Amino acid sequence: MEATGAQWKGDIRKAFSALSSSHEGLSHSEAKTRAMHFGPNAVADKASQGWLAILFSQFQSPLLLILVAATFISAFLGDLFDTLMILACIIGAVILGFFQEYKSEKALAALRKYFTYRAVVLRDKQKEQLDSRQLVPGDIVFLGAGDIVPADMRIIESEGLAINESVLTGESREVMKDASSVPTGSSPQEIKNGCFMGTTVVAGSAKCLVVSIGGSTFFGKTASLFSARVPESDFHSKVRTFGDMVFKLVLAMALFVFLVNYFLGHGDKNPLSDSILFALALAVGIAPEALPAIITISLTSGSMYLAKKKVITKKLVAIEDLGNMDVLCTDKTGTLTDESIKFERFVDLDNNDSHDVLEYAFLCNAAVGNVYVKGNPIDVAIRKGGIAKKIDVSRFAKQQIIPFDFVRRRMSQVVMEGEKRYLVVKGAPESVISACTRLRMNGKETPISRNISVIKRMISGYNREGFTTIAVAYREVPAKAKYSASDENSMVFLGFVLLSNPPKATVKATIERLESLGVSLKIVSGDDSLVTAKLCSDIGLKITGGEVATGAMLSRLKPKELLRAVEKYNVFARVTPDQKLRIVESLRQSGHVVGFMGDGINDAPALRTADVGISVDSASDVAKEASHIILLDKNLDVIADGVEEGRKIFGNITKYILYTMSANNGNMITVALSSFFLPFIPMLPSQILLNNLLSDI
Repeated sequence: MEATGAQWKGDIRKAFSALSSSHEGLSHSEAKTRAMHFGPNAVADKASQGWLAILFSQFQSPLLLILVAATFISAFLGDLFDTLMILACIIGAVILGFFQEYKSEKALAALRKYFTYRAVVLRDKQKEQLDSRQLVPGDIVFLGAGDIVPADMRIIESEGLAINESVLTGESREVMKDASSVPTGSSPQEIKNGCFMGTTVVAGSAKCLVVSIGGSTFFGKTASLFSARVPESDFHSKVRTFGDMVFKLVLAMALFVFLVNYFLGHGDKNPLSDSILFALALAVGIAPEALPAIITISLTSGSMYLAKKKVITKKLVAIEDLGNMDVLCTDKTGTLTDESIKFERFVDLDNNDSHDVLEYAFLCNAAVGNVYVKGNPIDVAIRKGGIAKKIDVSRFAKQQIIPFDFVRRRMSQVVMEGEKRYLVVKGAPESVISACTRLRMNGKETPISRNISVIKRMISGYNREGFTTIAVAYREVPAKAKYSASDENSMVFLGFVLLSNPPKATVKATIERLESLGVSLKIVSGDDSLVTAKLCSDIGLKITGGEVATGAMLSRLKPKELLRAVEKYNVFARVTPDQKLRIVESLRQSGHVVGFMGDGINDAPALRTADVGISVDSASDVAKEASHIILLDKNLDVIADGVEEGRKIFGNITKYILYTMSANNGNMITVALSSFFLPFIPMLPSQILLNNLLSDI
């Protein structure tokens, strides 16, 4: 189904009517019927090749083109036997290469099916998590921060929804979206009440109506105009350079052999044709022309091996880089620690459980749902904690959300209670403190400056115990049409929400195994330095450089100083997404092959820039899209398995090159030199080519 202008314009009821849907969504039976009519919600996969493309790719080998030239030369000179013999060698080489690559392509296609994006959909009036390929026009979908928009959708309702549409528009800035906006045109930039396939949710949440799917979306129409090109890896670049060098050497040798044999008059029938064919066959006989196929087969075999361990390789060449990796940078939460953050306590500044703190933290929250709660891990933990405590916030009406960002490190929510309006702020303690002028302690409000040392001692104490500390503040605000981050001032500090996130059971063993393989670990976290240091103590990771490097410290460093800092320190805390990216870039600039493991929106830039981006299946859609490798299981030991497999593949390819080059050079150079002293060509071109083909088989 394709979107029309009418589906974006006018009352949402018109869009529901046009799509035969409602606020309650579709039934499973209706969705099944529509799926049969519209097909899957998918855009043609440009990464996979059809059999015809694989077949034609066999003729891109320079050495095979030499054989084709030899066939024409032999046919032109009237040598039927040699023509047929060379042609048979060409057909044999093409068939062998085609079936090897076709089998590898099928195996990779099967692996790609394991990796899917999921969407929260309303079916039969119940929220369900479904494969996004199952969406149909008329479905109701719920979006949250970190999601990749699965289809073109009309917004029904939203809270602080910010979308990055750079995949469609090329503009990287966030675009605010809401249901009440009126389209000013027909392009994505002009439709502010719609979300489009492939774009990413940076902040906020929304309930949306699916308008178009698959190839009918803006993304689908655009994607069909381009063919994907996989970037060349460092290993492939070196292989190509090696191939170019060999190609030039064998051509030079072939030219020399041809000239010598021609002027010596060697050949049974025609010295010119025999010398040309002998020289060309010799060139083909020396070169390791099966190397591309060997690389593809080895990497595919490695992918299948890792798939058995529930590791999906999105980018095949990442296995090579995984084997070469010598530094693994990793986020803390959700990667080294358990997937879920646990809600522990809600305390005021008297260290007592506080209903007000929990209530305001529950209100200032971007997570959605009651049974299935969706959102960032911290908001999900707080929402689940409030639900478990049976908190009742029905007397409040949410008015406007000011989304979290990694510069402010806090979010705000405007709520109404009767005729009063309150601005509630929740975020990193130091960020919330900076917006406060007063605090509530012993039931009284006093200037925050008098007790700032008390607050800092409490934060340090909680952090040393390993708690992630979230601060909560509020103030009454006057009525206005729109609130912004500039209203986050003169707040009253209330207290803290305490969260825990213990390390995974396998982390310590994995770190030891990686170190034995020569891979050093660096923790790059947005959490507090004391919390991060406590985790290091728990997993047995020694902090180098004498301290935890903080984001504030890194922000003062010049580029050359940062290069030294990333070598000196192995634990970084309170870093921004941009600083994570700079750390990865600096390590790569220093000559390291860098892996980065993360699962959040803030990890995406670093994941995309690293030589190997690693994420988990439960990560945000944005993180998974930026990654090269996805862990379906939470067992981190498979990363070490991947390093070993990558090194094994590299070793096998190196062995093939050494074996083939030494054997071919020995045989062909002997034949070439003997031809200078014998009155005849010592080995017929057809014999050389047949020997070469049988060796490859």
